[in-house]
Amino acid sequence: MRSLFRRSPGEPKTEEQQQLDQAVSKTRESSFRRISTLFHEAIVTDETWEELEDLLVQADVGPVTAARLVEDARGEVETLEERTAVEAETAIRGQMVDVLGSDSRVPLEKMPSGTVLLMVGVNGSGKTTTTAKIARYLERHGRTVLLAAADTFRAAAIDQLRVWGERVKAPVVAHQQEADPGAVVFDAVRAALARHVDFVIVDTAGRLHTKFNLMEELQKIRRVVGKANPEAAIIALLVIDATTGQNAILQAKSFLATVEVDGIILAKLDGTAKGGVAFSVYNELKVPIWYVGTGETMDDFAAFDHLEFVNALFD
Repeated sequence: MRSLFRRSPGEPKTEEQQQLDQAVSKTRESSFRRISTLFHEAIVTDETWEELEDLLVQADVGPVTAARLVEDARGEVETLEERTAVEAETAIRGQMVDVLGSDSRVPLEKMPSGTVLLMVGVNGSGKTTTTAKIARYLERHGRTVLLAAADTFRAAAIDQLRVWGERVKAPVVAHQQEADPGAVVFDAVRAALARHVDFVIVDTAGRLHTKFNLMEELQKIRRVVGKANPEAAIIALLVIDATTGQNAILQAKSFLATVEVDGIILAKLDGTAKGGVAFSVYNELKVPIWYVGTGETMDDFAAFDHLEFVNALFD
């Protein structure tokens, strides 16, 4: 039987683990509480597995991912001599951890100085707020940050980022509205080099996959970064809104058909009972979740821990 715990019994949770636990409370108290009750029975039947799949779909896990989870967990249990609810719960939890993908990334705070983070996503996903949260997160880990206001299209976007910059005490490089985003990024990267700043976080314009010119602009921004600092590591992070559930998966699929992304940030996880969408992210998009938004304050931002996430949903 696989282990469901990373901490020793009685060991207190870290601050980030507590944040993650609180962020999934709405999801836990809705569909996943009903899922937990399935395993109160001593024996697992065909009807148990069928109901489990239905409940996973209702939890916004998505039909494709729900079917995979149940099939794999059931196959695991049927190899055992005793097919009790305890083994079934252990199997489904283990499959949930596995379906979330790799958990071996390098934390942002340990990335080399000169790293450029490109924040991308559709309009309204929470991208600008997440940009500020990452800045705050990195500064709490002793790293220096500079923000680049590359969203030069949306009205007041530059002013909004400046306000966030003041709150997190990070300098902001900005041009006038409708200026060339590439020029903003070039100046930001050069300024970071001159000031020996560790990270440049680029807040790009929100875009839809149908906006071809905006998609091309992201490729241009990558080239500009390379010219401004050939040694810079470029990390693209796609921000998706957890409150939109499976619609977020559909949007992201179209987005990823055009843009290369390294990781996903699941924003607004605290504001929804649709947290089950996290399981569809890697299974359907093949891009891992790196971080999650866990609340409305600047510090409500946590690394995504696969095992802690699953346990928080059940416990």
